[in-house]
Amino acid sequence: MPEELIAIKGSNDGLLISLSTTEKWQSVTDELARRIDDKRAFFTGAAIVVELGARPVPKYELSSLKALLERRGLSLSLVRSDSDTTRQSARALELKSSSNGSPARSTRRYAEAMPANPEEAGGRGVIFRRTLRSGRTIHSEGHVVVFGDVNPGAKVIAAGDVIVWGKLRGTVHAGALGDETAVVCALDMNPGQLRIASYIVTSPPGKRGKILPEIASIRDNQIVVEARD
Repeated sequence: MPEELIAIKGSNDGLLISLSTTEKWQSVTDELARRIDDKRAFFTGAAIVVELGARPVPKYELSSLKALLERRGLSLSLVRSDSDTTRQSARALELKSSSNGSPARSTRRYAEAMPANPEEAGGRGVIFRRTLRSGRTIHSEGHVVVFGDVNPGAKVIAAGDVIVWGKLRGTVHAGALGDETAVVCALDMNPGQLRIASYIVTSPPGKRGKILPEIASIRDNQIVVEARD
């Protein structure tokens, strides 16, 4: 039942949350609150895009959803809907809105963060084809691949593995939903903070020498980083 109420997908702009168009509004929002509260680390700091389909959502219901997110430190950045009622509610609350078929936003988002092959392990993921700059965050319920650097001040939070085809200098959290088999790989790994599931390490100051690709994983209840020739 919970999977039918809401669906969550990651993108470089934050999280796209699709809400059921048929179930009772209270049931849907209760389930959303539960999912966020159960996995705080995964949702932390994310901008939220809510997809409501053709469901007409009056102002008081949309306002309650906005408040639910804000109480948890999340911002509702965009409402996607095919309903005039819902889009009018968004405008009344000074929220950005668009139709589900709007090409301008969706084309740009998926050009920057393309879904990974759904047949790969994990089923869902994000491929980010440029450097992730300070202040940007990627969330994914699958794996994340970055073809570029992850700069200081940038974050990658993934339920699966994180692979950086470049320099890793920001914050990365693999296995964010508790998967201790997740790994982090980078061509040049020197993150400000590295987490796998509930384990956490920081790079020691002055860590340099010969730069080699490295992989971080959990072994014997700690994060171990190994070079790969």
